[in-house]
Amino acid sequence: MDMFYALKKKEALIARLEKLPSLLIAFSGGVDSTFLLAVAVEALPGRVTAATASSFIHPPDDKKRSVEYTRTNGIEHIVFKTDEISIPGFKENLPDRCYHCKKALCASLREIAEDRGTGHIAHAINTDDLGDYRPGIKAAEEAGLIAPLVDAGLSKDEIRYLSKKMGLITWDKPSMACLASRIPYGSEITIEKISMIERGEKILADEGFRQYRVRHHDTTARIEVEENEIYRLFDRKLKGKLILAFKEIGFKHLAVDLEGFRSGSMNRVLDL
Repeated sequence: MDMFYALKKKEALIARLEKLPSLLIAFSGGVDSTFLLAVAVEALPGRVTAATASSFIHPPDDKKRSVEYTRTNGIEHIVFKTDEISIPGFKENLPDRCYHCKKALCASLREIAEDRGTGHIAHAINTDDLGDYRPGIKAAEEAGLIAPLVDAGLSKDEIRYLSKKMGLITWDKPSMACLASRIPYGSEITIEKISMIERGEKILADEGFRQYRVRHHDTTARIEVEENEIYRLFDRKLKGKLILAFKEIGFKHLAVDLEGFRSGSMNRVLDL
């Protein structure tokens, strides 16, 4: 990564944002959306609003962090509820699930923007996101959302570097995705499954793992952690503790993925 070009891209991002009359940002509290929100507030003081969806498919801590960030920085923030289970095409969990979910989310964001007279809505995808199967991007494009980070040519590594220079505590936050992405395509999404996944991932977080996933394969939980931390899962004491904890959640079997954490690993079954 060339630090000089990263800084130039940030300048280009600011220049683009300054031309907007007002902006509503889909804010998850993650690395990308926090960076975009921070830069937008700098470029458009008093004309930026953050909007966060509150849903069972997002860990409660994510919403808590997003609310704390906006409150601390005096940023207007709207938290609204979503009900993904009621969205046609969501709970069936076919490969286009994210398209239907994002389409409904964008409709909610559009209503908020129209009620406030806000000119533009932005989501915080970066250039790396364009290289994976992400049908939600298509839904956002159809809804007219702008993607300032992509327009500025910013990658994930560049965003982390710039976030660190800006003093954003999210600069090294692990990558996250909605909890529904832990369930294999074709396996119905239920509130119970999401709850099992959330509880399992909280256990891993409490044990100090930085990057993790609990993949729900019916009665089996497949654990992904970073390669350099896989050895910890075989520590006799921790292994016993995890087995008992995951069985209490409702899983009958516990498996460790020897390849380690891979974002989007569920997409392997797709013929892309």
